[in-house]
Amino acid sequence: MKIPKEVTHTRRLANTAEPLARFLEEVRLLGPKLGSLLIQLPPSLVFQQALVTDFLRHLRDPFTGDRACEPRYPSWFTDEVDAMLAEHRVARVAADPAPVPRAAEPGGWQALAYFRLHGSPRMYYSPYPQAYLDRLRHRLSSLDREVWCIFDNTAEGAATHDALAVAASPSRPDARPSLA
Repeated sequence: MKIPKEVTHTRRLANTAEPLARFLEEVRLLGPKLGSLLIQLPPSLVFQQALVTDFLRHLRDPFTGDRACEPRYPSWFTDEVDAMLAEHRVARVAADPAPVPRAAEPGGWQALAYFRLHGSPRMYYSPYPQAYLDRLRHRLSSLDREVWCIFDNTAEGAATHDALAVAASPSRPDARPSLA
């Protein structure tokens, strides 16, 4: 589940107690089917230590499940930010296309690897080549941790094919495809 844009984009992680509490109350209805929460940030949100720490503290208390953060501003891709995310048990998303090279690799909390693939070269539209999907399937199956791989190239239906191609790995029989 993706945390609402009201929290991440409109309020930019500040003064989020009410909409965050409402969202968490709603998603609790999913019970054991609720997976990781995604904190997708706007491309213009600069990393601010105090703001992010405060937000993650408020999120940790009411939600003890896995969390992943998809930052897009370059200041988020440092060892210090990864250490802070890890301290709060938040994985940093590996994204494609990556806004900076480090964004292509998972970071933050290492017990979770979360990949979000938007299509390339045309975001949301482009299917991935079979060779890329084969390499991705191998890469994901070699990770020894919880793995989420979300395809968001849904505009012309490529996500379904791409997710099924990656999920077809015989080494991960428990893998289930997911669409954004």
